[in-house]
Amino acid sequence: MRTLVLGGVSTNLGVESTARAAADHGYELVFVEDAMSALTAEEHRASVTLDMPRLGTVVRAGQLRVG
Repeated sequence: MRTLVLGGVSTNLGVESTARAAADHGYELVFVEDAMSALTAEEHRASVTLDMPRLGTVVRAGQLRVG
């Protein structure tokens, strides 16, 4: 396994923390933007637009391709 597909709660806490640890271990990361949520829309938007693109690829569920 080389790639992790991430979603969950909370975008800027749990998901981002998991992503940073996975990146440290060499995993490729895909973030499913509409499969995550944060306490506020602003927190979600900040993580998805500023932090997560530095760690991996951000997609919407309809764009996700497996295989």
